[in-house]
Amino acid sequence: MSNPSATAPRASGVAARVVGLTKTYGKGEAVVRALDDVTLDLMAGEFTAVMGPSGSGKSTLMHVCAALDRPDAGEVWIGDRSIGSLKDKDLTVLRREEIGFVFQSFNLVPTLSAEENILLPLAIAGRKPEKGWFDSVIDTVGLRDRLHHKPNELSGGQQQRVAVARALVSRPRIVFADEPTGNLDSRAGAEVLELLRAAVDAHQQTVVMVTHDPVAAAYTDRVVFLADGRVREEKRHPDRDSVLEVMVRMSDPSAGGR
Repeated sequence: MSNPSATAPRASGVAARVVGLTKTYGKGEAVVRALDDVTLDLMAGEFTAVMGPSGSGKSTLMHVCAALDRPDAGEVWIGDRSIGSLKDKDLTVLRREEIGFVFQSFNLVPTLSAEENILLPLAIAGRKPEKGWFDSVIDTVGLRDRLHHKPNELSGGQQQRVAVARALVSRPRIVFADEPTGNLDSRAGAEVLELLRAAVDAHQQTVVMVTHDPVAAAYTDRVVFLADGRVREEKRHPDRDSVLEVMVRMSDPSAGGR
């Protein structure tokens, strides 16, 4: 990985920035180029979807941006801080304090109540929640009457709302959501997407979501389309039909995936 420059690039309203990201897996003839020289700004206070066919690099991009994986080349900034030179301890602090996660599989601790799961990242960090912010998050996700329930006493949609609250409660700079509606029915999925939308609109949160679903993408401000590890196209103010149109075009071999 290259060394960060002396002065990180700054741009007004940029929550995270990647420059020249390359990531490969495997060796020799089996090598897979998951990311191929990707440069992208993720804007603060926006809801961004990352889409693409299987193997396009969308999950790898999220994992590298979220400091869960390191690129082979290129740089990642969270705010104005380059994370490429951070040691493991500093990366752990960055992930805990600057980044929130919402996973497809909820990743809740089954022996803890909803409230304890929500507060777990703060507890690990030795921090207490800000009362006003905690109440605002709980009201946003609509869980006040479920705080003392264990995960197995909650529906899938409620469990994912706990996961969204957990991602928001530390007031991170950016929240990454990896297929957050993938294990939910359409109604529960819509509720979670509305929560993420509300987090952006009401709390100026920055959310980046990996999804394959054009209906989910229609909740966002911007869709970035990847194919073969490269950004091929993007669309602002998307709706379901415009997203589908791009996806069909990208899947057409005669169009070269463009």
